[in-house]
Amino acid sequence: MTEPAEYEDFRYASQDGLTLAGRKYGWDNPPDRLPVLCLAGLTRNSADFHELALHLAGGKNGRRVLTLDYRGRGRSGYDRNWQNYNVITEAEDTIAGVVAAGLEEVAVVGTSRGGLIAMVLAAMRPAMLKAAVFNDIGPEIDGPGLVRIRQMLEETRGNLSSWQEAAGMLERIGKKHFPSFSAEDWMKQARLIYTERDGKIVRDYDPNLAKTMMSIDLDVPIPTLWPQFHGLTGIPFMLIRGENTDLLSQDCVSKMRQHHPAMTLVNVPDQGHAPDLGTSGLPARIARFVESADLARH
Repeated sequence: MTEPAEYEDFRYASQDGLTLAGRKYGWDNPPDRLPVLCLAGLTRNSADFHELALHLAGGKNGRRVLTLDYRGRGRSGYDRNWQNYNVITEAEDTIAGVVAAGLEEVAVVGTSRGGLIAMVLAAMRPAMLKAAVFNDIGPEIDGPGLVRIRQMLEETRGNLSSWQEAAGMLERIGKKHFPSFSAEDWMKQARLIYTERDGKIVRDYDPNLAKTMMSIDLDVPIPTLWPQFHGLTGIPFMLIRGENTDLLSQDCVSKMRQHHPAMTLVNVPDQGHAPDLGTSGLPARIARFVESADLARH
């Protein structure tokens, strides 16, 4: 007897004809339980949420979980025009994915870029979002974090010869912000970030995605998303912040609480941008939050 699959591969089409991908977890769970939509960071993909999705989809209160690969990431098609790698287009793709999966209302879990997309969704489709969890992101982005991400994209763009080399590179770049990560943790991150093609270890995204970061002018103020964040004030909201983050300032967190006084704040020790949602008891914390939000909507 074969073991049931942990998830189903999911494919759908964007409005401009790209084939996009994702994963569906727990699709046998009752449809009336609030589903969870997981949106990854800039260069990441649906695999980032595997442990969290398994936790949310399992047990007596299991619910459906949809995780998506944005265009140019993971198993989704690459766009010939790199300028389409933007939050608005990705929000439109996300709506298409939610509709294709047959969902109407969701709790969204957004890591970094995923949180920015969630704020845009709050403006575009406010009735769709019934709860939100942001992982180390807010309406204001700290410049030092953007500079570091740009540098990381430059440093990791070459092909690597082995998984050990990939894990070692990530550790050298990231150990300041994740001092407690073990060799196994760094290898896990390597397997999430890289893929193997033609005998080489390469980043699992379109290299042209880096152009979107290089095009940002850091000499002018970075636009904020406070009006879009205000669209979340009517729903339950949880903010997860890495203790060592350089992208989400304490000042921004304080302002977020002023906009959303009922905000649940979770600080993750010994992690930076962005905390691994499969660690530090976060799957259980998020599951309890979503369960509470689900009960509150009935």
